[in-house]
Amino acid sequence: MKALTRSGNPDVARALTNIVWLGLERLTQIAVAIVISGLLARYLGPDDFGKWQYANTLLLVIAPITWVCGAEILVPTIVNRTPADTGAVLGSAFVLRMSVSIVALCVTWIWIAAGGTDPMVGLMLAGLAVTMLFREPFIGVVNSWLQSLTYSKPQLIASMAAAIVKAALVFALVRAAAAPSSFGWLWALEAAAISAALVAYYVRRHGGTLGWRFDRALFRHFASAGTVFWLGLICMYLFLKLDRLMLAHRVSFAELGLYSAAQQLNENWIALALMLAQTIAPAFVYRVQDTARLKRNLVRLFAMTAALMIAGAAVLDALAGFIIARVFGPNYAGAADIFRWAVWLSVPAGIEAIGNLVVLKYQAKYVLLAKWLFALAVAFAVNWFAIARIEGYGALIGLAAGYVAAASVNFYYIRFRLRA
Repeated sequence: MKALTRSGNPDVARALTNIVWLGLERLTQIAVAIVISGLLARYLGPDDFGKWQYANTLLLVIAPITWVCGAEILVPTIVNRTPADTGAVLGSAFVLRMSVSIVALCVTWIWIAAGGTDPMVGLMLAGLAVTMLFREPFIGVVNSWLQSLTYSKPQLIASMAAAIVKAALVFALVRAAAAPSSFGWLWALEAAAISAALVAYYVRRHGGTLGWRFDRALFRHFASAGTVFWLGLICMYLFLKLDRLMLAHRVSFAELGLYSAAQQLNENWIALALMLAQTIAPAFVYRVQDTARLKRNLVRLFAMTAALMIAGAAVLDALAGFIIARVFGPNYAGAADIFRWAVWLSVPAGIEAIGNLVVLKYQAKYVLLAKWLFALAVAFAVNWFAIARIEGYGALIGLAAGYVAAASVNFYYIRFRLRA
């Protein structure tokens, strides 16, 4: 790590150091997620594990509502203002995000109390939903400030430490034969702990005071700016979880548990592979202004990502039975076949992610929104037809169709934007 800081350019040194810490944090999160999934899958059994996964799916569909005033708006605002304005910027963003999060949490709890979902799913979701009070209002705001400094190390260390402690607490609750509904509160505790650590760090860096204050003009700006990006992200996350949302209405929770077990591992594989590819992407996309050079770089990134995904998918396909048995146990043997097919989704997912870098480079917010609306519509249509006939495999086909639809929009935009 020290070798990185000896770079002649301090900005490059900070960026490289950030990349290393980001890689460590992602690897830690992936390892912890796999360990926790294995513990819960074995303890809860396919039926309750399916309910647990469905509760997490519902959270990941609801949570993007709280992502108002995203980092693409907040970070440039911090950078372009004087240090004396930082308290007003962060305080106004905090008030906006906390207000939206409280409303989202209250609506979620009311929906659960009204019997909107299975009682056990509702109990699990009730604890998980509390994370919304901490993730964006506290963690998201402080993390945006850290991003403006190109210094994410405090947030990444806090996240890694909290994840490891959470895994230990999950193990303790499993050993204590805790009620399935109690696990969701560990996720809320993790978010609260990270929030406390980051706020304490911010206070220490600012002379022992928080100094956040509300500014009406900034509040109005944050409430309106970035709306299109916000809607696009909501559509994207709805697309990513649409398979489980629709599958839950067609199969039992036990069958959903098998499908979710396979997808849990697959999503971690995709996240790792994309992280490795995207780590070097900013230098090859965001900072490149020459069109011809950018085209060459994109061809190389597409080829590298495709090769990585295909090679990894082939290995995981061959080892599917062994991996599922080792992580989830013999009760999840039926997930192996789903996993074998699911890993190949990493190929279109990787191609889409690289193409998306160009959309983000040029801040094409309407393209982003149109892309995920299109992908969502295509996936919904395919799921509606295929899930009724081949259940989990139909959901995988829907995901694949959605990824192809999103990638096709990326390619069309790249051809349009980089025409020469």
